[in-house]
Amino acid sequence: MRILYVADIHYALKQFDWLVARASEYETVAIGGDLLDLGSLLEYDVQIVVVENYLARLRKRTRLLVCSGNHDGDSRNEADESVAGWLKQAKADHLYVDCDHVEIDETLVTICPWWDGPYSRAALERMLEEASTRPRKKWIWMHHAPPDKYRVSWTGKHFAGDAFLVEWIHRFQPEIVLSGHVHRAPFYPDGSWIDRVGRTWVVNPGRQIGPAPTFITFDLDAMTAEWVSMDDQARQALDAAE
Repeated sequence: MRILYVADIHYALKQFDWLVARASEYETVAIGGDLLDLGSLLEYDVQIVVVENYLARLRKRTRLLVCSGNHDGDSRNEADESVAGWLKQAKADHLYVDCDHVEIDETLVTICPWWDGPYSRAALERMLEEASTRPRKKWIWMHHAPPDKYRVSWTGKHFAGDAFLVEWIHRFQPEIVLSGHVHRAPFYPDGSWIDRVGRTWVVNPGRQIGPAPTFITFDLDAMTAEWVSMDDQARQALDAAE
């Protein structure tokens, strides 16, 4: 199975166009959060309508998996924490979103919502505990924030990842975690697009300005990953020893 993975598009419409043009070349396209842009002057409701249209076009071309990021919240839960209600409502055939578990060729993909506080964090932990009992040969998580204190979370000055994610990875040991959030991590000497937490590979494609996003392609049959940006590209065998 071939997967195309991007994150942190932040309402860059030319990058959505790029995705639509290439989606049919892959069995699965995955978007790891921050589809919207809180800093934009364009109203949030307008951004959501436009992005929903892109998601509808993408799911007609391939299987589409989307998790929320910190820029995607448009409503509040009962604990007054931010949630991406619009993304849940966009769920449709061939479009899988927050809290979904997708079985693809004996690989289980768990789509983690952005957690904004202890209530949503606890709900996510329960979801992972439940999913850990499901049969599978490989387990992949989509989780917008990268693990803290690893190269995929390096901002150039400090680490800006999720410490709870590190503990969950050690406890449940998925094969791969797809993250994002820290835009420049792959471009710093002390950062990277890929790292390892125990036996688990963790990736962050980063973000670039321009018509094409930075992206990672996975071949789960060959167990390889390739990162591509305007400036560089790299390849990693995912069955390499720790």
